[in-house]
Amino acid sequence: MKILPIYWAFLTYMLLRPGVENHEYFFMFDGIDKVLHLGIFAMLGFAFMAAFPRIRFSFFFQIILIYAFLTEILQEEMHFGRSMETLDIVADTIGCLIGYYIYKVLVKRFF
Repeated sequence: MKILPIYWAFLTYMLLRPGVENHEYFFMFDGIDKVLHLGIFAMLGFAFMAAFPRIRFSFFFQIILIYAFLTEILQEEMHFGRSMETLDIVADTIGCLIGYYIYKVLVKRFF
């Protein structure tokens, strides 16, 4: 799948770019960043499985988990106004699992 490297590069940029002051919008609420992490990692998990459909679950899970930890550690170490948050890693992990299972269900149902 050709979209995976593009999405992964874009995601890395978005996760590591300097922090910006968020303005309050009507749709913002406490924890919206966790929902966003969950959603973007669900898309990453789905795209990853679409690109590598025969990968073993343990490898898939390790790769995504290492990526989640690495981006959080880099956010803290780069001093760009972002910080490492354990709940982001939890949201990333749950998101990638959701993407994995959505892919598996769709493949089983339609192919």
